[in-house]
Amino acid sequence: MTFVWEQDEKLVGMSMYLPEGAPRPDLPKQGQDDVPAASTNVGSNDDDNKGDADGEKKVSKNQLKKMSKGKTKQKEKPQWGEAKKEKKIKAPPPPVEFVNTTPKGAKKDLTSTPMEEKYHPTAVEAAWQDWWEARGFYSCDPAFAATKPKEEKFVMVIPPPNVTGSLHLGHALTAAVEDTLTRWHRMKGHATLYVPGTDHAGIATQSVVEKMLLKSEGKNRHDLGREAFVKKVWEWKEEYGGRITGQLRRLGSSVDWTRERFTMDDMLSKAVIEAFNRFHEKGILYRANRLGNWSCALKSAISDIEVDYIDLEGRTYLDVKTHKGNRNDPKGRYEFGTLTSFAYPLEGSDEKIVVATTRLETMLGDTAVAVHPDDDRYKHLHGKYVIHPFNSRRIPIITDAELVDMSFGTGAVKITPAHDPNDYEVGLRHKLEFITMLAPDGSINDNGAPFTGMMRYDARIAVEEALKEKGLYIGKEPNKMRLGLCSRSGDILEPMITPQWYVNCSGMAKRATDAVRNGDLLIIPSEHEKTWYMWLDNIRDWCVSRQLWWGHQIPAWFATKRSENLDKNDIENNERWVVARSEDEAMDKAEKLLGCGKEEILLERDEDVLDTWFSSGLFPFSVMGWPDDTADMRGFYPTSLLETGLDILFFWVARMVMMGLELTDTLPFHTVFLHAMVRDKEGRKMSKSLGNVIDPLEVIGGCSLQSLQDRLDAGNLPQKEVARAKKNNEIEFPDGIPECGSDALRFGLLAYTVQGRDISLDVKRVVGYRMFCNKLWQATRFALTFVADFQPTTTLLEDLAASGKMAIRDKFIIAKFASAAEAVNDCFTNFKFGDAQQASYSYWIDDLCDVYLELVKPVVYDKTDENKEQRWAAQAALWLALEGGLRLLHPMMPYVTEELWQRLPGRGTLGAEEPETIMLAPYPELAEQYKYLDAVKSMEETMKIIKACRSLRSSYNIQNKTLTVFYIKASGPTATAATDQTSDIQTLGKASVVNINTPDSEIPTSVGTLVVDDQLTVLMDMKGLVDFKVEIGRLQKTLKSTEPLIETLRKKMTADGYEENVPDDLKAANIAKMDALVKTKEEVESAMANFERLAALENK
Repeated sequence: MTFVWEQDEKLVGMSMYLPEGAPRPDLPKQGQDDVPAASTNVGSNDDDNKGDADGEKKVSKNQLKKMSKGKTKQKEKPQWGEAKKEKKIKAPPPPVEFVNTTPKGAKKDLTSTPMEEKYHPTAVEAAWQDWWEARGFYSCDPAFAATKPKEEKFVMVIPPPNVTGSLHLGHALTAAVEDTLTRWHRMKGHATLYVPGTDHAGIATQSVVEKMLLKSEGKNRHDLGREAFVKKVWEWKEEYGGRITGQLRRLGSSVDWTRERFTMDDMLSKAVIEAFNRFHEKGILYRANRLGNWSCALKSAISDIEVDYIDLEGRTYLDVKTHKGNRNDPKGRYEFGTLTSFAYPLEGSDEKIVVATTRLETMLGDTAVAVHPDDDRYKHLHGKYVIHPFNSRRIPIITDAELVDMSFGTGAVKITPAHDPNDYEVGLRHKLEFITMLAPDGSINDNGAPFTGMMRYDARIAVEEALKEKGLYIGKEPNKMRLGLCSRSGDILEPMITPQWYVNCSGMAKRATDAVRNGDLLIIPSEHEKTWYMWLDNIRDWCVSRQLWWGHQIPAWFATKRSENLDKNDIENNERWVVARSEDEAMDKAEKLLGCGKEEILLERDEDVLDTWFSSGLFPFSVMGWPDDTADMRGFYPTSLLETGLDILFFWVARMVMMGLELTDTLPFHTVFLHAMVRDKEGRKMSKSLGNVIDPLEVIGGCSLQSLQDRLDAGNLPQKEVARAKKNNEIEFPDGIPECGSDALRFGLLAYTVQGRDISLDVKRVVGYRMFCNKLWQATRFALTFVADFQPTTTLLEDLAASGKMAIRDKFIIAKFASAAEAVNDCFTNFKFGDAQQASYSYWIDDLCDVYLELVKPVVYDKTDENKEQRWAAQAALWLALEGGLRLLHPMMPYVTEELWQRLPGRGTLGAEEPETIMLAPYPELAEQYKYLDAVKSMEETMKIIKACRSLRSSYNIQNKTLTVFYIKASGPTATAATDQTSDIQTLGKASVVNINTPDSEIPTSVGTLVVDDQLTVLMDMKGLVDFKVEIGRLQKTLKSTEPLIETLRKKMTADGYEENVPDDLKAANIAKMDALVKTKEEVESAMANFERLAALENK
């Protein structure tokens, strides 16, 4: 579902605070000059247009809401016969480009220049990150952490992003969630550490660098050789690896940069070697020749969890990147989703046996034909042979009740043990020959002669043609099937038998599931526990070797005597593999193994590297210095929380838990929080080829459409995918992406976490939260004028509460702050970030800006001696509400809250205990005594009265500058509130006088009336306020235009054949339209009657 900007009540409500020149997405087309400037009347509920000092037109919140409903035409207002004068609108001045003059690492000087009138993210967010880092606010002393109990310690490692490139908005959500938690814990005084790092990403990085080489130099890695290629990857890492750290800094992530790690750093590489050796020494790591997933594109094995699947309903044509193209298809695609039948001739007979396959080329590796032992059709063939048509190989006919279904097809099944999982098991049961007919690149090898050298799907076509020539081809029909794809390369996978290193995970997996079942490890949301059990209870041995050049080279050496010539890939020579921590140690082990001197021994290190997830699985403790007994290990391990996306629950989370338990005998963290998957607004997975991957910096700093397109041109995507991505950009961002800043991005992303499993992210909505930042800026700037002459104290809250000077409105804002603090703390504790965002937003907008700031205006403006105590109480409550509100928001919006907090009066005067930065200030937690329940209840009743007053004024189009006289008829708590807060009703209700329970005889007859409930009726004196003739005339025009619409629609709905011929959905739409038109007519007629009544009363 497409997000409609104008239907988001929050954003519509904030839009009047848009900075000058900023676009409002999805609104009806306007000139740039129509964009409203930021209001200085921050909490105002004005409904009319006002001109600012420059004559620039502003749009009110109510008008924007009307615009959002398509009511973009301004209502006529009574002008008392005077023609409306056109105001000249000045074009906004061009924006001044911000230049950061703060020396790197220095604190920003906020005293040398006045506070800007408008919020500029670039200016606000400049310099703070450098200062925070330089001051060491992100670091934590391990000795201090070691003294803290578990509940007063928060340690978390960042899910290390791939060093291959840059972060996207999914990563930005991870960063927002994690840093919010980190800053919250730090403000709570906990020993807090957030460790950054990047992953070497073996397959991904090697692929990126290979593509770059091919594009820039026309070479592949084999042209360079292993040593030169690995050097090239390190050069690439040094040149481009810093992009991620730059993005994290711009996002405001408070990670301890002094502890930044890379999975191929010396310290982490040492941990990898140690883990491999310990697994081998325990007997759970071994080398074997087994069937596994093989990527022909990567020429490497991959694990089961790196396989994506696509389901084909029948005959389907697909592109295969590793092939040159099918000459029989106009687009060069290859056919899948078919079942091909062919016959094997029986040895010494004219009889044939028919088999079927979805992968015809694999018949080149067939070593048996299986039938069911009870199938009468084939009992006479038991123990006999068929002859392979291309190489004359004798293929036995075997019986297998476990595999063969007599009722399916012909009841005979071809068996290719080296290229099919089920056939592999049959081959083991019957001790068949395992013939590999594919080369590592997916071409046919010598075992598949005469098709040697052909790529596998070209061979499929050639085998079919050859079978036809031999008269053995039976036919082909569509067939549902599932294809396994390499998640890294997109290549169609092949089951292949290759020698690989495996880890037996059964024991580790049981400990991991027991930890969740016993409650030692908490998975949030708990619904993912089922998936955790399902995968780990059925875990297979983990293939940890990869046929790559980039990564941790396996610490194993093949040992031979110089006089020997042994094949290291022959599983019969498996005992010659020596696992060690260094080559010297390997030589010592080989000397004992072979029983000869070192001078007679040759050691050849395994060229393969370890699966990237092997090193990532060690990350929570390898970054702390394991296997050494370091201060960080003692102070920070185990960590507290692992926060990540649910898509890598098995790839990474399960491996960390298993390896942590196996190697440290300790859970690496006690809680796992899995945030939802981030998709685009259409629900599609973020994909470079779709063009929906957005760099957070493009949202933070803004960018043009051309910049988005240029980024695609500079990448490694194929031209066809570049074109598709560019088209998506033109549709989604025709005017580029406006600047919103890091705070707005973080706050907007957190708002999405209230959704379910997947997040359908609309970038435009996230950008809209810049308006909240602007509101925050304008509200604080406006409020600072109220407290400019106020001096806070360290015991201000206690002093205010004990003073006896607080009005109900003062108690109300303190109570709302206390409730908001309680709510947000509870939300953070329970990982409800969307609810925390909404609670803090509501406090600032609904309570502080819309209510309290407006209520204290007359109080603060009154500087008479008689008002001195009330004014002090109002200033104190406002300072506390502002300062506490900024601390409330800080974990979610670090930059703007730091800047505004530093600008509050009293900074630097509150003694030695005053924190230097907001991030070290205590997070708000107020005692129960500050909830002032009676004051909140009174304000609820008062706001009910105020809303009624506003509704009356609005219904009669009374302009804000015109004050009105109200008569309040109330009983019960409403009457008490009206009496206690008469001045507040007068302020927010735009009243000149508010009369409470005036006798009916003293209430004028020319009043507009609104009955709210049985305890409240509000009346407004209309005398002299409205030109009733003008209003009646306007309503008559509306009635005149509405009645013909009703009649036309009625004729249509009563026409012959309407009920029989019109679709139900259209009939329902017409009924709804008729109801709306009739309601409009009734409301207009009622309003006309009311105006006629009032006109008659006024003329008496």
